[in-house]
Amino acid sequence: MSFYEDGVLPHLIDWACSTRPQKKQREKIVHLATGDVLEVGFGSGLNLPYYDADSVRRIFALEPSAGMRRKARPNVAASGLDVEFIDLPGERIPLETDCVDTVLITYTLCTIPDAIAALHGMRRVLKPSGQLIFCEHGAAPDETVRKWQHRLNGGWRRIAGGCNMNRDIVRLIEDGGFEITADERMYIPGPRMLNYNFWGTARPR
Repeated sequence: MSFYEDGVLPHLIDWACSTRPQKKQREKIVHLATGDVLEVGFGSGLNLPYYDADSVRRIFALEPSAGMRRKARPNVAASGLDVEFIDLPGERIPLETDCVDTVLITYTLCTIPDAIAALHGMRRVLKPSGQLIFCEHGAAPDETVRKWQHRLNGGWRRIAGGCNMNRDIVRLIEDGGFEITADERMYIPGPRMLNYNFWGTARPR
């Protein structure tokens, strides 16, 4: 892993994902998490302030980046929540089948190389009665914006830790084995190519 990936990129991603509009988005959905939670792409713990501590037993924090885990540890310690860090050995989520009540993903699907495979993994560990909660940015509905997303995506992905600005988030979730149960979308403040947001819930099919 390069110095940029381990020492610089975590700080840039943390800054980019902690804007006021994104905090408002997190506030809308994170409190819906209940029971044992798998948070995929835990990052530095930006969702921690928005969990309902009375509804959550434990959080499995899946974060492959060592730099991000270092940034997260003080935030976890200050949160008072029961958080267990897990890595991603062999691209397989190291949890038992049907063992979590909630899977939470926020601004994560854009960076996972094989998002469909990752979603199938989330589906595997989620109980049949469980819920996927998501908030992501992706492909804009406006043709002009979408064209620029496709045009600039390759360069953006190289400098932004693999982030894709043009993914169809709802289709990915459906193709990953889920049925959408709530689907909201809008531009949040910021560059339109990076700030068309999808958020809602889904259940395993």
